[in-house]
Amino acid sequence: MATVETMSIAPDIINRYYAASSAGDIDTLVACFTPDADVVDEGQSYHGAEEIRAWRESLASRFTYTLEITGVEQTGEDAYVVSTHLEGDFPGGVVDLDQSFSLVDGLISALRI
Repeated sequence: MATVETMSIAPDIINRYYAASSAGDIDTLVACFTPDADVVDEGQSYHGAEEIRAWRESLASRFTYTLEITGVEQTGEDAYVVSTHLEGDFPGGVVDLDQSFSLVDGLISALRI
């Protein structure tokens, strides 16, 4: 699905999120989020573990892609922006995205893509 390298500046939970995504390990990926986490992707919102699981399962069945981390910036005490470059079989085939993470108690509480 995706290939990633560990990021030195990012907290471990963000590294675990990308590793689980790359491995297609949805259980581990969902465990990276707080129980009431929110994800916004392509204008759609997902709240809580069930909806986040459904979002990731849908992505896994629709597209194959590679992901390269191109930058990481800490934007607040528990906030990070991870810049990524994706190439795959999704519409357009290539995209650069900034993924904004908010953390609470060592878990992801919000992800905006």
